[in-house]
Amino acid sequence: MEIRQFTTFRTIIDVGSYTNAALKLGYTQSTITSHIKALEREVGGELFTYTKRELKLTALGKELIPLTDELLYTYKRISHLKTHNKVSGELKIAAPESLTISRLGPILKKYSTKYPDVKVILSNGTCGQNQTDLMSGDVDVAFMVWPKLEADNFIHHELHKEEIVLITSPDKNQHFDDYKTNGTTDFFITNEEGCSYRSMFEKYLAAHKLPKFQTMELWSLEAIKQSVMSGLGFSVLPYITVKNEVEKGLLNILEHNEQFVPFYSHLLVKSKKWQSPAVEKFIELTLESV
Repeated sequence: MEIRQFTTFRTIIDVGSYTNAALKLGYTQSTITSHIKALEREVGGELFTYTKRELKLTALGKELIPLTDELLYTYKRISHLKTHNKVSGELKIAAPESLTISRLGPILKKYSTKYPDVKVILSNGTCGQNQTDLMSGDVDVAFMVWPKLEADNFIHHELHKEEIVLITSPDKNQHFDDYKTNGTTDFFITNEEGCSYRSMFEKYLAAHKLPKFQTMELWSLEAIKQSVMSGLGFSVLPYITVKNEVEKGLLNILEHNEQFVPFYSHLLVKSKKWQSPAVEKFIELTLESV
């Protein structure tokens, strides 16, 4: 048995196919197939099967997953022994755009200055996607903007309480009640589905039988803010992301009497006995910043 065979097995599970695993690992598809066949000979049975042309794990394959994860984790730990006292390598971080632009800049600057031998890779996704990427091992650290969080499979740190506000353009000073009672042609301008505070607002409207609004879905916070400034409609965002614009008079906070669920920023890492020095130091710096 070879470590690379287990790496291939775990990667196929994570990405869903031999073809995607080959792309991710930089192998040919025939090499991926040979790794799995060799591993199947060692464990005495098939690990994958096709059902209606869809790749599925066999019972033996499912049984091998926790053993593979334990083996790869141990291998990674052993490979770090030679640099145990040196903070180096890669640090993969997943964060929502809201925290990337409002909270992480000073932390990343300090971290990069203090640990220049670490290559930092930052990806932006919805909070749910960030958690999935952490669970699958694609990233080392995940950030979320979420209500109170119970995370049995993670080490979890609650960072800041994040005030969620309704914002409009400066020339619109009405109360949110005006929207509810009189209706509006204004758009609810928001980011992609799966965003935690968008989902909270939409669920709140449905639960309290409040009117639905026309939705305009945009690709970035900056695009959302510019569209709101232009008078197209209103948005629901963490206050920290619009603080500068509100203080400069470029955006206006829309008054309301609604009682939204409190939101917090969270840091998560997978629950395990050992973290690489790069991850440990990043956690330390992040908690120092709170």
